[in-house]
Amino acid sequence: MLSKLPNPFRNLDKPREVFAWGLYDLANQSFTLLIITLLFPIYFKTVAVGDEQRGDALWSAGVSAALFTVVLLSPFVGAYADACARRKLILMTTGAVCSLLTILLAIVSPGQWWLGLLLFIPANVCYQLGENLLASFLPALSTPRTIGRISAIGWSMGYLGSLILLLLVISGVQFLNWLDPIHWRWFFVLAGAWFFIWMIPAGIVVSEPKPDHQNVKSGGIKLAINRFRSTLREASHFQQLKRFLIAFFIYGLGVQTMIAFAAILASDFGIQEKGLFVFTLQIAVTAGGTAIVVSKFQDRIGVKPTIAIFLVIWILSTGGLLLTKSLGLAGGSNQWIFWVLGNGIGIGLGGIGTSSRAMVGLFAPTRRVGEFFGLWGMTYKLAGAIGVLSFGQVKAWIGDVPALLLLTSFFALGLVMLISVSVPRGIRAAKQADRQSATV
Repeated sequence: MLSKLPNPFRNLDKPREVFAWGLYDLANQSFTLLIITLLFPIYFKTVAVGDEQRGDALWSAGVSAALFTVVLLSPFVGAYADACARRKLILMTTGAVCSLLTILLAIVSPGQWWLGLLLFIPANVCYQLGENLLASFLPALSTPRTIGRISAIGWSMGYLGSLILLLLVISGVQFLNWLDPIHWRWFFVLAGAWFFIWMIPAGIVVSEPKPDHQNVKSGGIKLAINRFRSTLREASHFQQLKRFLIAFFIYGLGVQTMIAFAAILASDFGIQEKGLFVFTLQIAVTAGGTAIVVSKFQDRIGVKPTIAIFLVIWILSTGGLLLTKSLGLAGGSNQWIFWVLGNGIGIGLGGIGTSSRAMVGLFAPTRRVGEFFGLWGMTYKLAGAIGVLSFGQVKAWIGDVPALLLLTSFFALGLVMLISVSVPRGIRAAKQADRQSATV
């Protein structure tokens, strides 16, 4: 099968490894889609808690607890993985633990919200840490010429996984009449099994970087902490990375908020029941198609212009939601407006992630890739914790229009901050760090 790979993998230096690496992106989409975004939040509120208002409070607390834990752990896990050359081992371990805990979500019965949180929080921590480590393999699998293309390939395979999973879920809902969330337990089993099966090729095929024997002798955990401290002290040497992470944090507030509130916003605009599944399917198809298109042009026009294009799309899409809500056109016969704007949301999701991941890969010194992607992951998770909380509170206590205005401003300010980032200077700083480490 790997000897006859489709066109996107041709002319790559490591096509088999890129394919296996992309399958991990396909694998972990089961947790992103079914557990974080679509099914388990509703199951948790309506079944495990049985009270929507209390369920919202407990769910947001659980998500925030997981994200803040990842914020604290991710830079140290990345530094430790670099220091001891155990990146793949940690990736596969976090994936296996997440898979098992996801399957165990099926035992959460009515009233057992505490058990749901005890299983979901560590599962989400493992998923998020694994996502950071997966991204850290990108520079080793690519060159500066192909990094954007390979990042987009992984993103495309992830959305392909989302599409297949959504079709399976819709089939279950339609033909087995599983509209009641109490029947969704089997989907949690599907999500965990899917994750475990499709992550296996990455563990077999993808290569682990050669260990630095001096680092191993120095003691992994101690060295990891020292290296992270060193990264913070030497931040002035990576000014472009710092500028990009600030911009990424700001527009990440918006991306993470949209992921968490997409179904809720759709409901606010009158889309209910089976329509929510179809709307999610539409976003998955649009996002997956966008990721495929990005793989064709991102390396040609550059990562920074690509990010800027998608930020403009985000501004137009969320601004459209704001205008629609402000004019009182949400819901009823005007549902088509949200369906149209939903395509913009899908395009934004499909393009902004792969481009941002590629930018960090360009700015990461070879021997500190895991560490830098740990900082990237920490930034994104912190954006999620703060963005979702701030949007939700504004929406609940002030109103939908101010909340959508806040959401649009995240993307607009992120675009402004992106302008100051110089990609050539960022690449030169990374190469200089590599030369310095080679002489030590």
